[in-house]
Amino acid sequence: MTHKQLPAEFYPLMEQLQAIDFVLVELTLYLDTHPNDQAAIQQFNEAAQYRQQLKIEVEKCYGPLQQYGNSYSGYPWNWNDSPWPWQL
Repeated sequence: MTHKQLPAEFYPLMEQLQAIDFVLVELTLYLDTHPNDQAAIQQFNEAAQYRQQLKIEVEKCYGPLQQYGNSYSGYPWNWNDSPWPWQL
């Protein structure tokens, strides 16, 4: 399978997605043990909102990121377009 050449702007966006995903995982773990921390809940919700906006931006330019109805497909069906996340 040949890899689609992606513009340089793609990689910083993916790094931002990875970073915000890390923040969300860490906040989730913290909130599992501190469920009443209102500031952490607010921080989690803000990070989740930012992640959703970033995901929309990436998908609009480069195609879907998640399956099972979490991302839409362009036309033609573009789920098999490379590179796939593990190929980056």
